[in-house]
Amino acid sequence: MKPAQFDYIAPTTVEEAAAALAASAGDGKIIAGGQSLMPMINFRLVKPAILIDINRIVGLDKIEFDRGRLKIGATVRHRMTATDALVARHLPIIRDAMRHVAHMTVRNRGTFCGSVAHADPAAEMPLMTRFLNGTIIAFSERGERRIPAADFFTGSLVNALEDDELVIAVEIDAMPNDAGWAFEEFARRHGDFALACFATTFCIENGTASGVRIGMMGVGETPLRLPEIEEIVEGTDLSEPVLNMVVERLANILTPNSDIHASADYRRHLSGVLARRGLRAAWGRANGEISRLG
Repeated sequence: MKPAQFDYIAPTTVEEAAAALAASAGDGKIIAGGQSLMPMINFRLVKPAILIDINRIVGLDKIEFDRGRLKIGATVRHRMTATDALVARHLPIIRDAMRHVAHMTVRNRGTFCGSVAHADPAAEMPLMTRFLNGTIIAFSERGERRIPAADFFTGSLVNALEDDELVIAVEIDAMPNDAGWAFEEFARRHGDFALACFATTFCIENGTASGVRIGMMGVGETPLRLPEIEEIVEGTDLSEPVLNMVVERLANILTPNSDIHASADYRRHLSGVLARRGLRAAWGRANGEISRLG
């Protein structure tokens, strides 16, 4: 199919972009990479009156580190994130997650912030943002608004942005230098959306897990942070009984959907398999038994 007719503008400042978005009265769309938006436009699933291209806005293509947080600008491509030295040093789990994002051609053009704004519950960057205590920085003619990731993802493909707001950056927590981590994803084919995914980071103090973070995707309407599972792991040595408890609890609390790709029961079972594998890998990295380079 071909898209419906639309206007196009390429502002050079965020103020101009926000003004154009406000003037569209809810009929405008921001485009940076367009890897999700353009297929939707081509199939006429969305019919914007105007596309507002933010690629000419100076300063949105930066990754910065400050006081334990990474800030990723709105035009930073997936490929840039995957190869950035700051990301490799402070968030190797994101570099690993990037291996699962679609295919190279998509990663060359698609953006971290665009994926977050798209809010697909089976996409990697929304999970990373939720899991790593992210903050989405939105901009409108009213100024900046900082939205915690816990409040940003409100449903499948639904976010908390107002019609006149655009995402200009995402901030996320860096990992401690001695943290172990794991990103375990299963899809039917490489590049497909995940049937389930488990992510974790923690350090080891006095022989037990400390500062545990656990997140999942593909098993709910939004990316998930799982404090109930974190509490089970925190302060333990990840013995087999602890892993069994994690798997059992996940089966009880997860409520995935059934679809043409997998049943809810299969996703629950898969979640337990990935959790056991991920926790063991993170423990190995934190102990130096597995390389933190991937």
